Amino acid sequence: METLEEKIHRVLQEVVAIVSYNPAWPVMFEREKEHLLCCLPRDLVGRIEHYGSTAIPGLGAKPIVDILVEVSSLEKTRRTIAPILESQGYDYFWRPTSGDDTPPFYAWFIKRDSNGKRTHHIHMVEASFPQWEGLLFRDYLIKHPSVAKEYERLKVRLATEFRYDRVAYTTGKTEFIAKVMAQAFSLMAQR
Repeated sequence: METLEEKIHRVLQEVVAIVSYNPAWPVMFEREKEHLLCCLPRDLVGRIEHYGSTAIPGLGAKPIVDILVEVSSLEKTRRTIAPILESQGYDYFWRPTSGDDTPPFYAWFIKRDSNGKRTHHIHMVEASFPQWEGLLFRDYLIKHPSVAKEYERLKVRLATEFRYDRVAYTTGKTEFIAKVMAQAFSLMAQR
């Protein structure tokens, strides 16, 4: 059986590749949302959102649909939801929100197709978690296509430079995301 360290090493070594926008991504989100609603306890699951780059029409992205799921209790999610999804073949990680080992932690799942390629990342968090700010980022890029294209160019460059280093790829986006989030918060404050 694979140890946690081996599993982390395996998933961090997978190739980072940006592909052109695929109009099937919203459909993939809807199908997975329905699947989750059918197989998970309804008393634990709240809103389910498509976020990340695949949620932005026209934007190139890693071909992995990011899904943000609100859960009423992360402790119950660990005990109840994680075993359900692991039994269906999802990789499960109890993951820090930021940093290497800094709380708050959340439940993160990777779904794969029959060839072992990632198709979905499912982030399960409580309502108060900072991941919900990702919806503001998503909505800002939808409303500002030129900023979205700038983000795409950055991601293509980083994916070329850090093809086998997911951590460096993600870290390379941090400054851009912070700048966009500051603009989005500023616009919200003006309303």
